[in-house]
Amino acid sequence: MNLKENLQFIREDIENILIKSGRPSDDVELIAVTKTVGTEIIKESIDLGIKNIGENRVQELERKMDEIGNKVNYHMIGHLQSNKVKYIIDRVHLIHSLDRISLAKELDKRSSTNNSIANVLIQVNVAEEESKFGLKVSEVLPFIEKVLEFENIRIKGLMTIAPYTDDEILLRNIFRTMFKLKEDIVGRKYDNLTMDYLSMGMTNDYKIAIEEGSNMVRVGSGIFGKRNY
Repeated sequence: MNLKENLQFIREDIENILIKSGRPSDDVELIAVTKTVGTEIIKESIDLGIKNIGENRVQELERKMDEIGNKVNYHMIGHLQSNKVKYIIDRVHLIHSLDRISLAKELDKRSSTNNSIANVLIQVNVAEEESKFGLKVSEVLPFIEKVLEFENIRIKGLMTIAPYTDDEILLRNIFRTMFKLKEDIVGRKYDNLTMDYLSMGMTNDYKIAIEEGSNMVRVGSGIFGKRNY
């Protein structure tokens, strides 16, 4: 693995896709997914310009925050259990996986106690895969209206994990559905809500996601190489 070369390739690839799409070359935020990656390698990636890292598990995220410190923005990108909120609530830049009211209640309660705001993305399971978490598309608007009642939560956008497939038509339909949903929410002009981030696209499908409007991608193996989970 050559971390520097991998990062250069990913950055140039993203920039080229954006230019071809007629978007600014810096219009996508790159989240380096560091699941199972050691802190020394993460620190090396930070030295190479990585500003955001994403973790799937609270325990691993907490350990890395302690070891690395405030050199980078931390993102909770995996399923978040309510009883784990207290460990990360005022330490993460963005939680990508809000998908139920019980979690919203805990986020709001802990944020209120800490006098902080929890910035979140709503996780949407567009393909309705049983193996994945997230709301159905039809559930998103009613869910948002309930979450807006909580004073210490700010919705910053949407996130999805597309099926792992080579079916480009299916992937484009999923990402287009997300973009249309985002635009619908923007048009409703809710108070205390922004659609700053459309977090969609991973190592195998970020090109298609960006072409369809993503402005935040989560790349792990494309940066750090294949890993055995």
